[in-house]
Amino acid sequence: MQARPLNPQRRRLLAAAALAAAGSAGASAGTPHFPSRPITLWVPWPAGGATDLTMRLLAELAGAQLGQRVLIENRSGAGGTLAMPVLQQAEPDGYTIAQIPQPVLRVPHTQRVLWDPIRDVTPILQISGVTFGVLVRATSPFRSLEDLFSFARARPGELAIATNGVGTTPHVVLEELFSARGLRYIHVPYRGTSEQLLAIESGQVMAGVNSSGFAPAVDSGRLRLLATFAARRSPRWPTVPTLTELGFPIVATSPYGLGGPRGMAPAVVATLHEAFKRAMFEPAFGAELAKYDQDLAYLGPADYGRWLREEYERERIATARMGLGRS
Repeated sequence: MQARPLNPQRRRLLAAAALAAAGSAGASAGTPHFPSRPITLWVPWPAGGATDLTMRLLAELAGAQLGQRVLIENRSGAGGTLAMPVLQQAEPDGYTIAQIPQPVLRVPHTQRVLWDPIRDVTPILQISGVTFGVLVRATSPFRSLEDLFSFARARPGELAIATNGVGTTPHVVLEELFSARGLRYIHVPYRGTSEQLLAIESGQVMAGVNSSGFAPAVDSGRLRLLATFAARRSPRWPTVPTLTELGFPIVATSPYGLGGPRGMAPAVVATLHEAFKRAMFEPAFGAELAKYDQDLAYLGPADYGRWLREEYERERIATARMGLGRS
């Protein structure tokens, strides 16, 4: 039986359908699955510190979820803000992301920078916060914050206190504590936790303020913890008072998370968010945070973005109140 020839209209419809199918297949073939290569996670702190170690474990766990390695790059200095220029200049393809620490929300209010933590960041998720504390070496005669104030009052300009950088949360809190009493101290900024703790322990400085990377040194008895900046006493150090207990209305935990360059596609953000969310709730990661007295503080992209905007405004008000705002 001889096939009947197609009429011209039906032939045109079939040809159009074939072209559309070919175009769709070509588009799919030309759009690689994300991620199709390793992802770089920038950590704005030195290698070997508490934040670096926890982020390396998180990257390893998230890489297993993504099917690609997540590589850590360290860029320390400037109070934890040096990953921001990297994000500002990176392609928004999801292959460059960074840890977003609290100082990036403060520094634009205290000095001129070319980046903006709201405009130039696509929020992915919030991970945790830290416990800050005032530390002295185990043999120090200082046993309370009041001892530090008394020394500064008796010997102006001789009290040397280390922090992890200019404009960091420890620096800002110290300024508030001492300036409210009309006292002066020598601020000694360090690039990372390890070298700062060594300076305290060796007596290069008289005291220090840092995040909970100090936990192993306190637990081993090498350093003494005078006070923390948390809302309540840590079960780990139940005899150590908080600033609020001592009469200072200050609570500071510096929550941090992950972000990428502005303009990332929602599907890419969703893929990264899901992988890192699964990773951060792995028992191994929770155990690593616990070494440094940290808890999980998860927020998804929308809630984390809202928190960043609100905290950016709170930092503007706080820096202006303390006279730290740029002119």
